[in-house]
Formats: sequence, C-alpha cells, structure tokens
Amino acid sequence: MANYKIVVFVPLDYADKVREAIGEEGGGKLGKYSFCSFSTRGIGRFKPDEGAKPHIGTVGKFEQVDEEKIEITCDEKVMDNVVAAIKRVHPYEEIAMDIWPLSTDW
Repeated sequence: MANYKIVVFVPLDYADKVREAIGEEGGGKLGKYSFCSFSTRGIGRFKPDEGAKPHIGTVGKFEQVDEEKIEITCDEKVMDNVVAAIKRVHPYEEIAMDIWPLSTDW
C-alpha cells in the first residue's frame, strides 16, 4: 500500500476538530503512534466571488483569516475516509487541500 501526504488549511477555530476527524479515520498513523500531525499558522487571503456562500467574509470583499496548515501522512486504504471526514467537519465551501504520493525508495 502506498502512503500519501495530505495538507489542509483550516481556520484556527476548526483545527482541533479537523485533526480529530482525521485521526478517527486512521489518518496520521506512524508505526505505533496515531493522530500524528504537524501544524503551522499563517494567514489565508481570498475574495468571495459572486455566487459564493462564504463561511467567513462577504461576497466581493477581500478577506484574511488566521489559519492553520495541518499536514499528515495517510495510508492509501484509509485515504478516501480521511478526505471525507475532512470535508464533513471543515467549515469552508471550497477547501484548500493538497494530496500527493510519498516515495518509498529511500
């Protein structure tokens, strides 16, 4: 089975909820450890366009939000469930999330 890296950006108020949902579905497992993640804080910037239904901000106006970038590793066999859990608890209409395979050649 392949391992993947999942990175998701979350408003600070939801970071713990997203991390918990990831861990409950088996994401962030490293050997005999579970619920493993690494986080950094930063500022997300965006402008909701016409037709958007933003959780934070107003259509047509620039917004910035204190966010946490959560990084985890994930086994391929639980990845669909982990992504579904993130989508279920994340407050944003559009979720900034990156997923890429990890090399096993080292």
